[in-house]
Amino acid sequence: MPTIRFEATPFTINGWTIVKLPPSASAKLPSRGQVMVSGTINDFPFQTALEPDGKGGHWLNVDKQMRKSADIDVGDTLTLEIESTKLWPEPNIPTDIKATLDASPALQSLWEDITPMARWEWIRWIGATAKSETRQHHIEVAVSKLTRGERRPCCFNRSMCCVPEVSKNGVLLEPAGKI
Repeated sequence: MPTIRFEATPFTINGWTIVKLPPSASAKLPSRGQVMVSGTINDFPFQTALEPDGKGGHWLNVDKQMRKSADIDVGDTLTLEIESTKLWPEPNIPTDIKATLDASPALQSLWEDITPMARWEWIRWIGATAKSETRQHHIEVAVSKLTRGERRPCCFNRSMCCVPEVSKNGVLLEPAGKI
């Protein structure tokens, strides 16, 4: 896939620093859902999953380490170069999911037998809720589905924004201000 180059200004939503891809950049990606990319932000190399915004586009979470390493200051215009990749690294497994996996060697074996991309999708689906009770229910459903041989979560819109802290009804919220 060719390199996608663009400039963007980060903004904040509920304490998260976000870079929204221009529509022309998102259109070049292979999916309206979550996409793994590698690239640079202000010449700082990174690899991460771009999240869908629920409107056909994508956004990037610019975490504290990336802001520091890329020397991003308030009001900066950032230069990004990204390429989608089919190589998905192992995801960070949230504590509650890890505890469930650790409690069952059979479940752990099933988890290790699916692809890293599928593990990212299960974690994304489980985390797509703001309520702890619903999250626990999603974990229980994931266990049931994995045990029945289902390798990926089904029946959810992969092009919606699944981060409750920055979205409402599957759509990325509007910016709260510049970082």
